Amino acid sequence: MIGSSRYYDWNPEAREVTIGYTFLTRKHWGGSTNREMKQLMLGHAFLFAKAVWFHIGSDNRRSRKAMEKIGGQLSHEVSVESNGVAHDYAFYKIEAPR
Repeated sequence: MIGSSRYYDWNPEAREVTIGYTFLTRKHWGGSTNREMKQLMLGHAFLFAKAVWFHIGSDNRRSRKAMEKIGGQLSHEVSVESNGVAHDYAFYKIEAPR
């Protein structure tokens, strides 16, 4: 196993879903693995969804750059509180092809 990712926050009314919690072993960073995995997941998601969201830590430059390479558009940044701790996230969105 070299990593994992998942779908979450399915919104059936808006037909939107989020892909995230992606972790890859270090030797697969910077190569084609993440891009290929996200492309496969996007292809499946777009069978049902009109848009896919990605929530990336605001200071995670590597993931933000990778997201932009696959067509993610920065929508907004927000601070989210979890267990009393605030975390800053950048929200990226990819629309289904028409």
